[in-house]
Amino acid sequence: MSLLEVKNLDIEYQTKKGSIKAANDVSFSIDQNEKFGLVGESGCGKSTIAKSLLRLLPDNGAVTNGSIMFDGTDLVSTDEKTLRDIRWDEISFITQSAMNALDPVYTIGNQIVEAIQTHENVSKKNARNRAGDLVELVGLERERIDSYPHQLSGGMRQRAMIAMALALNPRLIIADEPTTALDVITQDHILEEINTLTDTINSSLFIITHDISVVAETCDKVGVMYGGELVEVGPIEEVFVNPQHPYTLGLLNAFPTIEGGEDELITMPGQPPDLQDPPQNCSFYERCPYREERCAHADPELTRRSDSQYAACFVSEERDIGAEYESVVDKEEVWLKL
Repeated sequence: MSLLEVKNLDIEYQTKKGSIKAANDVSFSIDQNEKFGLVGESGCGKSTIAKSLLRLLPDNGAVTNGSIMFDGTDLVSTDEKTLRDIRWDEISFITQSAMNALDPVYTIGNQIVEAIQTHENVSKKNARNRAGDLVELVGLERERIDSYPHQLSGGMRQRAMIAMALALNPRLIIADEPTTALDVITQDHILEEINTLTDTINSSLFIITHDISVVAETCDKVGVMYGGELVEVGPIEEVFVNPQHPYTLGLLNAFPTIEGGEDELITMPGQPPDLQDPPQNCSFYERCPYREERCAHADPELTRRSDSQYAACFVSEERDIGAEYESVVDKEEVWLKL
């Protein structure tokens, strides 16, 4: 049984210019001790989905359809008390901006102590000892529990956020762009910490990022978002080796590898669709070199491609888009080679 199961999720924002559909019929699941990554361009709906899991959407955002089942509890409809009990204790959240998430007028230790005492009946002394253990666990000196956020570097603040997220041994950790604005060395250390610590406490991980290398390094399974829709999902080794959606294929070929040369990289000109006026056809149609006439008239649904891989593409149901890649890119000129 899945620990988290998201089914047919629709999320909308109300603005002065009208309604914006940020997530459209999104479905995926995360098993116990599984690491799941959601990848895609900025504005595709990744963070919106992450925030919806704990009902942290802004006032103008709402889930308009679907369910979010966490161990048998629907997080969309459950009461506030149950949700408060689940937050941090069962599901914790690592935000993408640690400086904005941490309270600037409280020390790191006090903020961790507060999270512990809110959910557990322990003394402040015991909670503080646990806070010290946690900051050491994430690679900080124990004395840093008496530091304020502004006294820490970006990487240290991110580690402090991870320590807070682990405070109650949650069953699911949501990490929203946890390495944004960090240098590559610190980024690698943070990802290694997250991987090791989730394994140590047997937690599941839901990581949101625009960087496919982060997903490749961290996750067991990946979901690819585009224009508010989940266009491909499956195990890392299947999706990255044999992508079934052109957008996934484009992302992989836009990312440099150690073996590949610069002339093998491509760019995907154009912009994602306007979610205030979403297309009724395939959302990737305008930027897709594989597009056919039928793609202009209908929006494909996720269909099974193997035991655990799904994709939303008419073309790849009938043709091997990976095998045709070189000839299609050279012929269609929708994607540009560097």
